[in-house]
Amino acid sequence: MNEVVGLSEDIAALPVAEVAQRLGQPVSRVHQLVRDGYLLSFRREGEVVIPSDFLGDDGSVIKGLPGTITVLRDGGYADADILRWLFAEDDSLPGTPVQSLRAGRHREVKRRAQAMAF
Repeated sequence: MNEVVGLSEDIAALPVAEVAQRLGQPVSRVHQLVRDGYLLSFRREGEVVIPSDFLGDDGSVIKGLPGTITVLRDGGYADADILRWLFAEDDSLPGTPVQSLRAGRHREVKRRAQAMAF
């Protein structure tokens, strides 16, 4: 896992241990969630981190994120490309795909992911 080129340094990210605490899960479970495509992680300054926007205020993974990741992975996108896309401005949404997921517009985000992947 490398630092993601083209991903803004402004994106707030949390160490895996803190994500585990917020989810109420052991660190090993968070690593499993990343392997299974429920979350994405990357390295920042040598530490494995997960964008804080992937977590809801209720201490869960935001709705629609795992499905969106799966669609894009199935379409051949690498995790770094998926991360860049999730945080890229999209005037037609408006905002970024991750902002739309957080706002509950997961169906629209998934439709765009499907169009990109196939």
